[in-house]
Amino acid sequence: MTIAEYLLVNHSPATSKAYQREIGQYLKANPKASQANFKDVMEYIGTLRKKYGSSPSIHRIVSSIKVYYKYLNHIGQRKDNPARSIRLRDKKTKALQVQDLFTTGELEFLLERKERYSDLQIRNQAVISLLIYQGLTTGEMASLTTADINLEEGTIKIKSTPKTNARELKLKTKQIMLLHKYISEARMKLLSITTNKLIITKLGTAESGEGIHYLVSTYKKLFADRNLNPKTIRMSVITNLLKEGKDLRLVQTFAGHKYPSATERYKQSGVEELKQVIQKLHPLR
Repeated sequence: MTIAEYLLVNHSPATSKAYQREIGQYLKANPKASQANFKDVMEYIGTLRKKYGSSPSIHRIVSSIKVYYKYLNHIGQRKDNPARSIRLRDKKTKALQVQDLFTTGELEFLLERKERYSDLQIRNQAVISLLIYQGLTTGEMASLTTADINLEEGTIKIKSTPKTNARELKLKTKQIMLLHKYISEARMKLLSITTNKLIITKLGTAESGEGIHYLVSTYKKLFADRNLNPKTIRMSVITNLLKEGKDLRLVQTFAGHKYPSATERYKQSGVEELKQVIQKLHPLR
């Protein structure tokens, strides 16, 4: 497998192109990069500092170098990654907007809405349940097939995406009956094409993700003062797990984050106190 092929398997086309460009420059400047150690990599970063200062370019290049050594691990050329532990202290992570977070009770409140048509209600409840209990992204949900749901074991398999890892998660007890009813009854009635995709649109076609965004938008009036969308639901699920005291590594695996730092940003001091204030301002309707 070439590095170009490896990048496309693990990243989006745009990210792959950017990484390949930065890796190419790194290899040009360091002909013996495949045998480099931590000190060698840090010396290279030092030269970049003189050129770029602390701009975002440095962070992108460091990420590219890490991916390069992961590729060497993958093809068996190296067993270590000399860049793995490098963390740039000036890196700024995007802060969570705590005013857009929802409690577990508020998220479950979304399941209570009544629909005009029973089959559509079951379908919508199934979608919402996967958002509020497994914290799935719309892309992950659109990729689900009926074979990914194991009702006997009470598990769901999520495929990897350019931004998340593959994983197997437990279903909530209340979800098992809901998904059984959706798969065996509602889905079959809604279906108008031949597909193994789990989520079907109200028109009977395979869901691409846009319909999930639209569905969630129809719940916005329940929380008019906050930004309710699939992303803020996922952020809330992850934050709530950390607030419950769940181990960071377990939450990382649950969320499918490729790096611990992606999970760490959800672990903010003062989140609980802020949430209490929000609850007073925005009580459960």
